[in-house]
Amino acid sequence: MIRAKDISKRYGAVQALEGVSLDLPPGEVVALVGDNGAGKSTLVKTISGVVPPDDGQITMDDRPVRIGNPHDAQALGISTVYQDLALCENLDVVANLFLGSETRRWSVLGHIRMERATRDLLTQLDVRIRDIRVPVASLSGGQRQSVAIARALIGDPRLVILDEPTAALGVEQTAQVLDLIRRLRDRGLAVLLISHNLADVRAVSDRVVVLRLGRNAGEFRTAEASQEAIVAAITGAAA
Repeated sequence: MIRAKDISKRYGAVQALEGVSLDLPPGEVVALVGDNGAGKSTLVKTISGVVPPDDGQITMDDRPVRIGNPHDAQALGISTVYQDLALCENLDVVANLFLGSETRRWSVLGHIRMERATRDLLTQLDVRIRDIRVPVASLSGGQRQSVAIARALIGDPRLVILDEPTAALGVEQTAQVLDLIRRLRDRGLAVLLISHNLADVRAVSDRVVVLRLGRNAGEFRTAEASQEAIVAAITGAAA
């Protein structure tokens, strides 16, 4: 269990988060939703080590952990895939998956073994890319998103954070990415999905956590909640 408890963050006069809590158990997809300015991005940044919270605590298995920077988060098994993906589009799939890891953990591996590891991982995730040696710039949007998610799994994380993973994707590509998210859950990972698309949220999440104006505004089991109830929590109509 990874838990953010009573997280608060202020930027000058702006209270971005105030006493926000979030539970992320293994094998569950938790969707974090809310209007623009609700605090979703700030909460994700505190969990992923981009910004420190002013108050509150993050625990793993009920033990407090310190996340002072993104490296701390990665060392604890927290991996984030941001909306811009941060792929090197001039490099191929194999190079993108292992970029920065060759000298740290994979120095003994040659190109053939890295290519084999890439194929094995993509096969496990049921990601279909015909040629993994072409630059990722030539791949579809859904395939690039899949590569970014696969890269996040290289370090065997416990939590994968996905920031708007289906934004700007077509219907078929969106379906592929949602299926990949289900596979992450099936691998026993905790998945935090940030999305404005409630159809995608309802299709893949187990639980929906709503933020509004920097505070917890509601929590729902997806299978038991209507879309109207979630929207009411987002807009404040349920208050």
